[in-house]
Amino acid sequence: MDKTDKIGVAGCGRMGMPMLASLLHAGFNAHGFDIRDVGVETDVDTFCKGLTTLITVVRDADDTDAVLFDVQAILSCAPQLRTLIISSTLSPRYVMALRDRVPSHIRMVDAPMSGAQVRAEAGTLAFMLGGDDPVIAECLPLFNAMGQDLHRMGAFGAGMTAKVLNNLLAAGSTAMTRLVLDWADSAGVDERKLLDLIHTASGQNWFASGFDTIEFARDGYATDNTIGILVKDVAAALDIAPDGADTALPKTVQRVIAGLPPRAKNPDAP
Repeated sequence: MDKTDKIGVAGCGRMGMPMLASLLHAGFNAHGFDIRDVGVETDVDTFCKGLTTLITVVRDADDTDAVLFDVQAILSCAPQLRTLIISSTLSPRYVMALRDRVPSHIRMVDAPMSGAQVRAEAGTLAFMLGGDDPVIAECLPLFNAMGQDLHRMGAFGAGMTAKVLNNLLAAGSTAMTRLVLDWADSAGVDERKLLDLIHTASGQNWFASGFDTIEFARDGYATDNTIGILVKDVAAALDIAPDGADTALPKTVQRVIAGLPPRAKNPDAP
């Protein structure tokens, strides 16, 4: 991929902004777009001028529809666009249906990522990639600039399927870790000591091991934060549940996360 090609990142929030910074640090001709005034382009026509590759990192399917087809309608105002990379976490069914809605001359890769803001800022995200091998190969310099662990999952849509299944596990460990910490409070067990134990014992999980560095670890449920996004991600995983599957456990996890209150910071935390 030629570094003079114009790369656009649509959706410059917790994840998109550090991803844009990583691309710029690597020397790419990268530009950001957001409907909010966050220091990137807010005029869609200016953003679309000369745009050849678009990475979408917006919140959900409605926002994806808006940025691609409806409100910003980037697909209509970027005539030089030839590659579309979907990095939002969305329903795999929705993502695979996009192929019939996007003009056939635009190549598509689904590339959701994992690692939270802390890894986005470090440029060490894990990407789950779905799409044709030659297209992914051409895009690898972008993913290498933003990430550390690149997993080729298969055809277009396979990356998103892998991501929502991964996030279903993450949601489960998030819900259970928060419950365990609340029970520890009631029992008088120190939070830091328990987290240190979990990190070295059979209960180890990413959320518990990174509790004091993950930016949303102490959040309560709100529609605009990552805890809220996890509720949406569980819904995306439920969308691909096999016929007849027992969905009671995922739905319980979703309900628990939707009811989480904020957790106060431990005064002894580093």
